[in-house]
Amino acid sequence: MKDQSRFSELSSMSRRRFLVTTGSSTLASYLMLNRPAWALNADVARSGNFGELDATAEEGIDLYLENQDLLIGGRVGRGITINGSIPGPVIRMTEGKDALIRVHNRLPESSSIHWHGILLPFDMDGVPGISFAGIPAGETFTYRFPVRQNGTYWYHSHSGFQEQLGHYGQLIVDPAQTDPVDYDVEHTVVLSDWTFEDPHNVFRNLKTIEGYYNFQRPTLANIDDQMQATGMALGEVIGKRLSWQGMRMDPTDIADVTGATYTFLMNGKSADENPVFLAEPGQKVRLRIVNASSQTYYDVRIPGLPMTVVQADGQDIKPVETDEFRIAVAETYDVIITLPDDQAYTLFAETMDRSGYARGTLASRVGMSAAIPEPRRRPMLNMADMGMMMKGGMEGMEGMEGMEGMEGMEGMEGMNHGAHDSMVMPMGRHAANGLPTENLVERVKHGPSGHGPASITMAQSAYRRLDYPGAGLGDDGWRVLTYSQLRALERPPLRRPPTREFYLHLTGNMHQFIWGFDGKKWSESDMIRFEYGERLRINMINDTMMSHPIHLHGMWMDLYAGGDLDTNPRKHTVNVQPAELLTVDITADAPGQWAFHCHLLYHMEAGMFRTVAVVRSLEGGSINADA
Repeated sequence: MKDQSRFSELSSMSRRRFLVTTGSSTLASYLMLNRPAWALNADVARSGNFGELDATAEEGIDLYLENQDLLIGGRVGRGITINGSIPGPVIRMTEGKDALIRVHNRLPESSSIHWHGILLPFDMDGVPGISFAGIPAGETFTYRFPVRQNGTYWYHSHSGFQEQLGHYGQLIVDPAQTDPVDYDVEHTVVLSDWTFEDPHNVFRNLKTIEGYYNFQRPTLANIDDQMQATGMALGEVIGKRLSWQGMRMDPTDIADVTGATYTFLMNGKSADENPVFLAEPGQKVRLRIVNASSQTYYDVRIPGLPMTVVQADGQDIKPVETDEFRIAVAETYDVIITLPDDQAYTLFAETMDRSGYARGTLASRVGMSAAIPEPRRRPMLNMADMGMMMKGGMEGMEGMEGMEGMEGMEGMEGMNHGAHDSMVMPMGRHAANGLPTENLVERVKHGPSGHGPASITMAQSAYRRLDYPGAGLGDDGWRVLTYSQLRALERPPLRRPPTREFYLHLTGNMHQFIWGFDGKKWSESDMIRFEYGERLRINMINDTMMSHPIHLHGMWMDLYAGGDLDTNPRKHTVNVQPAELLTVDITADAPGQWAFHCHLLYHMEAGMFRTVAVVRSLEGGSINADA
């Protein structure tokens, strides 16, 4: 009863108090991120030197959170280490056992650890203000929960901007039975981003000046580059730019935070430090790849070597051979590669906006290296990213000079809103015998709702983009993984058709850096209610021009990837591309309150966050996790 009353008090916490309690003191404790040259000395450890611990061993494990100076990419930065390292140690668990983890908070502020993608009681989920009070400075919190799954996952802080400061690591759950994936050697690959700026300053810059870190915008100085890249004449390029300017949009808004401030890391090491992954020729190598970034999407490839994707978000899938894949923030992919000979290969993770990269080397010996691929031209958004591309191509605006693809933009700021009056947007509905699970609708109209000033980019239509690899991919002849290729290795248990559905809009205002769901920030929104035991469908519609990795705590999301009940994959994080309609089905089998949010850290802090309550009935309160 004591814990439940404390939770009731926390659940009424205001957004302002929530942020102050979990994050604002970071500014005082963070001090000097950018150390002077004289600070470089033998006493400063290098990032990337992490170990491995077994949390299901009988005695459990201890994790120590501390502020510490580390050499990161050759410079000294002050971050949050876990057992003295960034990333933290690899935590292993074994399916069917109990995990026991004692977290000792030696920081001068509250902290937390969320076990990303792990099914557990809500009071072990590690989200301050939602599932527990956080771990006060100087105190210890013990996590204990049964391990009910296997696969590759990760863990990170859910307090303020601590994740940006290095508070993350990989988590591997070994299966209780024989692993269906055959391999000889495995390696941890943790991708992340690091800034020597105070993260609070980064956030303030994003709120103050639109595109603060975007140094790749179209200008008169680079107009020749765009002509060469697109094959357009000068008049065509100028006409297109005027079109975007008229919509107050920027086709280079691929990433909010870029290489202008970020150092991109692989296992805590910069590209110049080149981490090495050893294997002998002929061995099958399993790479467990986690994107632990705060903001950065990566495009991953190994030039000269195909990759076979065998797991997505910790779940076994039917193997897919590919040359490249885009990994959204918080996603995980396991791939198998085989070194064909005694030479080095580059594991290359290029940022989605092409402002930088992380890299490592696959080789049989330390000291070997391979060529680094030439950086590719940064992509630009197109009208399809604004909902303009239908099955038959561009609609309605052919022949209008400089206005190609403008059809359907009535929801944009400064455009005509009247055309929305006759549109119908499907709302939530119930179906006693279950909703369809195959051949779902390919396109929906936006409807009359503008979602207020927190949403200024609303295309007339949203449509499925399961076959689309993402901006900047798929034009060079390489095979690129898409969601449409993901199929569960076996049908997940207890899967059945949903009986209720609703639509959820992903909304944003880039000019003011406001992000939310249905035009509301977390502080302005009500809880989303799931009825315990129900099978529920959420149709997500991205009204923004940016991709959003959406993560639901505590429950699986069954992604509609064009398959059926037997084969659609399970994920804990789904990437929703611009103007996309993406559908997930959920079994509400986890009592309590859970976080549901965009995993771009600064978007979440700006409001793209909701609380999900699993309730006894849609009119009732949440269920006590101990009941």
